[in-house]
Amino acid sequence: MKQEDLKSALLKKALGFSSDEVVEEYSVDEQGKSVLSKRKVTKKFNPPDLNALKMLLEEKQDDFSQMTDGQLLAEKTRLLQELGELTKKKEQKK
Repeated sequence: MKQEDLKSALLKKALGFSSDEVVEEYSVDEQGKSVLSKRKVTKKFNPPDLNALKMLLEEKQDDFSQMTDGQLLAEKTRLLQELGELTKKKEQKK
């Protein structure tokens, strides 16, 4: 797994996400084969995880301590834009 994939997964868990939970029930037909008899798909919301958020913040904290004021302002602007984009995407999915 790439470092970016891990950060993306951690961010997803920190912000909370929706997933589909699938439960399938099988029965045996006359020939003795398994046949799908019931399938239930449930939307599940996984709430934000504080431990994941804490890990993200701790990781960023080390980077921030060595930045200049100009770099900090640029990072703030970038993060606000990213947050705005994520908020728009969430609203569009609803």
